[in-house]
Amino acid sequence: MKSNTQITPVPFESHRGSGIHLFLNGNRYIDCASGTFNVSLGYALPEVTEALHAQLDRTAHLSSDLTRPKSQEIFELLRDFLPDHIESYWFRDLTGSTANECAVRIAQKATGKTDIVSLFLSHHGQSITATGMSGNAFRQRSFTLPFAGSLKIPAPDCVNCFYRQLPDTCGMLCARRLEDFVEFASSGRVAAIVIEPILGNGGNITPPVEYFSVLREICDRHGILIIADEVQTGFGRTGSFFASNGFAKDLKPDIITFAKGAGGVGIPVAGVLMRRELDVLEPWEHSTTSGANPLSLVALEETVKYIRSHNVLDNVAITSKLLKDGLIDLAMSFPQVGNVKGVGLMLAFDLPSALGVSRFIEIAREHGLIVRGSRYGFGNTVKVRPPLTVSETDVQDILDALRSSLEQLEGE
Repeated sequence: MKSNTQITPVPFESHRGSGIHLFLNGNRYIDCASGTFNVSLGYALPEVTEALHAQLDRTAHLSSDLTRPKSQEIFELLRDFLPDHIESYWFRDLTGSTANECAVRIAQKATGKTDIVSLFLSHHGQSITATGMSGNAFRQRSFTLPFAGSLKIPAPDCVNCFYRQLPDTCGMLCARRLEDFVEFASSGRVAAIVIEPILGNGGNITPPVEYFSVLREICDRHGILIIADEVQTGFGRTGSFFASNGFAKDLKPDIITFAKGAGGVGIPVAGVLMRRELDVLEPWEHSTTSGANPLSLVALEETVKYIRSHNVLDNVAITSKLLKDGLIDLAMSFPQVGNVKGVGLMLAFDLPSALGVSRFIEIAREHGLIVRGSRYGFGNTVKVRPPLTVSETDVQDILDALRSSLEQLEGE
């Protein structure tokens, strides 16, 4: 049921951000959710906002046909950060939902097959197709979301293994059983599997690195393309520009989708990267009104430049170790904290219940810290993802606020 709770409206003009901080109604908060995980470089970063202001003075909108040269320039900027086999692109999206739909269209057209495999607990967007692919019943129960070729398989969640196996002896059963699902649960025409290198909304589930190579081997054997949904993991979040050329490099995806952090300061932008032979779509087969608009492309370009020129990936390597070590220390101090997980600045820990997570988020806000939970409040994971520009001092402030919040939760 829809809540009838009355919320006192506050003009958004009274809210502002600076760096990793949000100022709401006169109170300062560390935004440890990076907006909605899309403010990757923090708020009001001058290098990005000044370029946006200049573009806004020229024009806010142009047809994607007129911005094609800029898209090509940006792709060339990205090349150094891409797996070697990724040589083509499609920059006509603003959100991860439609970027993932674009990837599905590419896979189906290129292979002539129909079915798309995804994982339990996955989250691929809010559109009908993306929701239909995602692995949570609560997101679909109120709607008819037809996606005849959507097939879900268990996620590689070692702490809550679907097959009740132990990581040291399982032989990557969760990956190997894909062959059984293809044989017995599909139409026999599987085009692709779409996978988040870390299942973000599902609970920050981080597969063991061996999972990626086994999955790649099986997909090669059956002619199945791999779509890496890097909407959350891309643009430095895991410590490499994409997880696909970092800890998940053995996945060797045929297609990569991105969004969220690609806009740097929260500007909507999304796109698809692919093997050259998969560049099969005609312009009329996938497009959006505002796709590849000038403001989005400027934000994308300046974000890539900033990550390169300010050694952002090096900063993630340093600060993520401090933050993860600190979360592990908290887990040793507070019995209710467990399963510290993640890579880079895409970190999380579990509490015993979803209700406890909801209360913890409220308490953390009282202590000047914004964090988010998993599965839209149905999960028991607290996600800790500050902007990639976070400093070592900021990390200590985050850990102090988490400790104070856990002490209060424990006292209750």
